[in-house]
Amino acid sequence: MSTLDSIDAILFSLSRAFTSPFAVFVQIQGCTICLLLALGWLMAEYVRNREVKRIKKSIKAGNSLAFLYQDINELEHSRQEKLPRVSVVMPLKGFGEHNLHNWRSQITSLYGGPLEFLFVVESTEDPAYHAVSRLLSMYQDHVEAKVVVAGLSTTCSQKIHNQLIGVEKMHKDTKYVLFLDDDVRLHPGTIGALTTEMEKNPEIFIQTGYPLDLPSGTLGSYCIYEYHMPCSMGFATGGRTFFLWGGCMMMHADDFRQDRYGVVSGLRDGGYSDDMTLASLAGAHKRLITSPPVAVFPHPLASDLSFGRYWNYLRKQTFVLESYISKVNWIMNKALFAVHCYLSWGFVAPYVMAVIHITSALRIYIKGYHQLEDTTFASGGMMLVITLAICTFIELLSMWNLTRREVQLCNMLSPEAPRLSLATYNWGLVFVAMLVDNFLYPISAFRSHFSQSINWSGIRYHLKDGKIFKIERRKDMGPAKTDLGGKHLYGKKGAPQKASFLSSLGRNLAHWRQPKKFDV
Repeated sequence: MSTLDSIDAILFSLSRAFTSPFAVFVQIQGCTICLLLALGWLMAEYVRNREVKRIKKSIKAGNSLAFLYQDINELEHSRQEKLPRVSVVMPLKGFGEHNLHNWRSQITSLYGGPLEFLFVVESTEDPAYHAVSRLLSMYQDHVEAKVVVAGLSTTCSQKIHNQLIGVEKMHKDTKYVLFLDDDVRLHPGTIGALTTEMEKNPEIFIQTGYPLDLPSGTLGSYCIYEYHMPCSMGFATGGRTFFLWGGCMMMHADDFRQDRYGVVSGLRDGGYSDDMTLASLAGAHKRLITSPPVAVFPHPLASDLSFGRYWNYLRKQTFVLESYISKVNWIMNKALFAVHCYLSWGFVAPYVMAVIHITSALRIYIKGYHQLEDTTFASGGMMLVITLAICTFIELLSMWNLTRREVQLCNMLSPEAPRLSLATYNWGLVFVAMLVDNFLYPISAFRSHFSQSINWSGIRYHLKDGKIFKIERRKDMGPAKTDLGGKHLYGKKGAPQKASFLSSLGRNLAHWRQPKKFDV
């Protein structure tokens, strides 16, 4: 028997195996996952579209500033002067290609009440310190803003440390504090919309939003976009949600002043993830989290976002599930871990089977086999392939539809900004990214579970019992850029020396085997 005949025999055996009842169940399950995602995105699109229609209706009625306020009477001076004071706290790390644009969109907010901005950096050596200082000097007569040097964190992540220092430095009359990531591109009316909702319903604990990723063209950037899209349906509720994104969180300032519900101590004492910690506290104390329909923000990804940087980002995301503040939180994280891993590989498996079905069917056609058994299995396999293709098309169509609607909404909420467009999206790469991301997620999750340590922007955090107990800093082994924004983490003096790909891979493999021996 020739090698080709042996391969054919293996292909036909696999094709038969993949038409067994269990294999058919796996493939039907994959189709079901596709359709459920499509349904979720359809419902999210409905919420976003409802807001688009509201703005259009308001503009048609004569309110040309509908992107700021639903009721144009809200712009009267008598109402604007009664607006509460808001402090915006932005923890900074590094400086990249999109930062200036993002910072300008934040400090040029059209909120009519008292507003201050606190840009918090780790040290004056951070490239962000000089960049934001120069920007603020240009707006010093128009904006109440300052740069705060927080120093090094010792008991929690550097981001959380910066946030808490920012809260300590906020104005004594501040009623609401808004935490923003420095890669968030705000709309002119965002702060006003969030504040209005907080004033309407004092029971709101946290208001949040979610980014609309703008892929730069690399596979890594499309993997980020695909990773975020399933989560986006949890934020497009138009109201109550159980999800929380740390890139945009508005809270009551007094919750921090009085450490209500343990928000300060929960974050400060071993906190790794700000949003997961606060979401856990909200659940434990039955507090309300909401996400208004206008809280969707353009998030341009770095033009040089490599696949390696995507993997680093995925590692940090899966590592979040290893942190917790209570037994209930631990159980919820492990349940999410198991379900996500099962669904991810359950999504990928049918496509692997589909490749086998298609290949065996092609071999039967090319070789001219006419055995009834082989052709029967091939026909059954191709029916499953066609069903999967239809479900995949419906899923991608629904994803495209939601993205189109969010692009439209962002354009309406920021009429002065450059227009966003779907023309740059490569939907072939989106499909590839779906397979790659779902295949790698369980691998990353298990890696996080067994290592219990992670490198975040040149700092290695070690967890014990769900909390940070050890922090290590070594610039020579840290990354030179952040993952998504491609921000430079160090100035020329502090930049780590470039290492070859092989040496980097060697360190990673060594760290896998001995996670406490190496600093990265």
